Amino acid sequence: MTNSVQNRFIAIILAALVVLVMPLFLLFFYVSGERASRESMEHAQIVLAANAQALGKPLWDFDNESVKQLAATIASDPAIIAVKVTEAANNTSTSFASTPNALQADTISLSAPIDYHSPDGIRRVGSLTVSIAKPGFLSDNQSEELSLIGIFAIAVLIITAAAILGSRIMILRPLEKLTKAIRATRVPGARHTVEFSSSDEMGELAANFNQMQARLAKEEQELKQAHDRATTTYNLTPAKLYTVDENDRLIAVSDYWLLATGYRREDVIGRAFSSFLQPESLPAYTEYKLKAAQLQGDYNPTVKFCCADARVMDVLIKEVPMQEDNGGRVVNLAVMTDVTELKDAEQRNRLQAITDHLTGLLNRQGFENELDKVLAEVNENGGELACLLIDLDRFKAINDNLGHAYGDKVLRTISNRIRDQLRAQDRIARLGGDEFAVLVPAKDAEKAATAIAERIVDVCEAPILADGHELSVSASVGIALYPAQASSAGELLLRSDMAMYVRKHNGKNGAELFNLDMVKAAREKADISAWIDQGLRDDWFEAHMQPVMKLPTQTLAGFECLLRLNHPEHGLIPPGRIIAVAEENGSIRRVGDRMFEKAISQMAELSAIPALSQTRFAVNVSPLQFTPDLPPRLAHLMMKAGLAPQRLVLEITEAVLMHANPDIGKVLAAIHECGFKIAMDDFGTGYSSLSYLLRYPFNIVKIDQSFISSLTSTAPEIAERSRKLIEGIRAISQQMNCQVVAEGVETREQAEALLSLDIEFGQGYHFGRPQPVAEIIRQYAPANMQQTAGGLPTRLIGDPT
Repeated sequence: MTNSVQNRFIAIILAALVVLVMPLFLLFFYVSGERASRESMEHAQIVLAANAQALGKPLWDFDNESVKQLAATIASDPAIIAVKVTEAANNTSTSFASTPNALQADTISLSAPIDYHSPDGIRRVGSLTVSIAKPGFLSDNQSEELSLIGIFAIAVLIITAAAILGSRIMILRPLEKLTKAIRATRVPGARHTVEFSSSDEMGELAANFNQMQARLAKEEQELKQAHDRATTTYNLTPAKLYTVDENDRLIAVSDYWLLATGYRREDVIGRAFSSFLQPESLPAYTEYKLKAAQLQGDYNPTVKFCCADARVMDVLIKEVPMQEDNGGRVVNLAVMTDVTELKDAEQRNRLQAITDHLTGLLNRQGFENELDKVLAEVNENGGELACLLIDLDRFKAINDNLGHAYGDKVLRTISNRIRDQLRAQDRIARLGGDEFAVLVPAKDAEKAATAIAERIVDVCEAPILADGHELSVSASVGIALYPAQASSAGELLLRSDMAMYVRKHNGKNGAELFNLDMVKAAREKADISAWIDQGLRDDWFEAHMQPVMKLPTQTLAGFECLLRLNHPEHGLIPPGRIIAVAEENGSIRRVGDRMFEKAISQMAELSAIPALSQTRFAVNVSPLQFTPDLPPRLAHLMMKAGLAPQRLVLEITEAVLMHANPDIGKVLAAIHECGFKIAMDDFGTGYSSLSYLLRYPFNIVKIDQSFISSLTSTAPEIAERSRKLIEGIRAISQQMNCQVVAEGVETREQAEALLSLDIEFGQGYHFGRPQPVAEIIRQYAPANMQQTAGGLPTRLIGDPT
């Protein structure tokens, strides 16, 4: 570079000399030549004129010697090369030359006539010719010019040399040092300064270069420190960092990545990252790279990574694109996070989420997932699927009486027994509580499911020993078939549930296969449930009154208020259907409250009739209505209606007492303390009727109508047994200070038989059917009443209306 600059500088100087100085030299030479030529011509003309006049007399006198002398004198002039004198008289000439070859030289000749002034006038006696040299580039009279030119040339050369030397010292040498320093800085990490000090521009340039080098050295040091910190951070960060190029090849990995995977750095650099993945993870990784290239959302795949020691890690991949070298190639900085433990935990959580912790079976969620899977297999491969829904009978009594520990023991035992009856391809789940479900895929699902259900019923019925207790349960099984009876998973579950509930209502402890009549019953139940809700809103519920007669006197003793739902389109709905649905859907308490309101309101209305002012009114109470707030609510309603509490009789069945609810005794005691009467309904049909009479404050015992209908049986032994049972009930009731009411009296013979057994009260169609309160008011209005001597109505006796 320095030689190039120096050569260019010399070339510029030479060019300047050629372009500027050389023309000056040429111009100088041209002007000097012109001047010398002009002076030579003028000198020759002067010499020619002077000597032409001097030669006139010698030529006139024919003095040849004088002529020759004069000619020689003229030729001696430095400017004259040759002289020629011609005589006009005899046409002779005399010539002289300054050099022997002067006449052959390139010359210029000048001539002048020679005249003589004779007395006779001017006479031409000859001519004089002189020859001078043609002007050339150099002439003898240019020595001064040449000296000046030489001096000027030497000065130019000195100035040029000084310029070159000065540029060498002041420019080229600092540039050489600067160039040397710049070349030295090409080595990474090398920084050199220029040792040059001057106050001119070169000095300023050197100073700026040195400052720049110092600043670059500082920045390089900072960058090196930053790089070292970044490298240290990259390697020591407790995350598996790596960098891949645009071809997904590893170009850098952190120490932690190597530590976690077991590889050596030289073994992985340059390898495609996908080569470390298991084949099943490649589609997900390829999709991720494609989406990342197209910038489609934030999708981070979890893939299986193969370590050096053959371990397989579940890793979560996250990549961030970045550019290297100020806009150079694009690389991806990535981190892979080991989520193996998280995946294992997720798997455990998933299993826990779909597993029943008590039995180890699938729970409801797991069963629904499995059901969808099995249905897909059946749809794909053909065949059928049966769903068995199993509900344990009498399980609640074990939980309530012995505690949940015994209940859990029963559930584990039953689940193991059920599982033992299944085939390898069958699935079992505990849906909750004491409810289990079984999926039975088979070509003939009905046959396989029926056989399995029968075995399940048999094994569930076997006693279970738990801490000295012999526990006994049974199973009600509902069976539905896919696709014959259901078209979806939800419908299959629903219909097996319907079949199970039908089995429950038909005596439990058995299996029931779904049929379409169950759908009709379910729809009917849904309709009744809707009617109950609408009836509560629109006041469709009524309390019909059925008379209770005092048999010895054949007079009215009171009424039993019976529930009726009077649908505006379907008329009166049987109470049994209403109560069963209300107890099942939980609306029985609202229905019962409405019944209490209606009954007490009608009692107040009937009490305005003198003959009915002291009659009693009985209302049935569902087990679900027995809550601690029942006595105060009834007391409030009675006080509001202005009725004495002893006129209200609450009828309860053994189902209430069998709930084993500790609050029942307290509620019954509170009812008794309020002055209300308590009647045991359907006495004799339960398991512990006598014990209940001892434990609770009953005032009335109502003999079940099954005993009453047997009194007039055509079989004498049945009639006799019924008489003895009724006599026994009467005797026990009298000993317990309880009145006895016979239910279901439908004939005169039954009424007379009861009277012969000293039964005091009777109720049934023989005395009257349940009727609306308006009809009762009409019948018992003073104008329509026929009275006996005692003043009580007698027209109902024997009247079927």
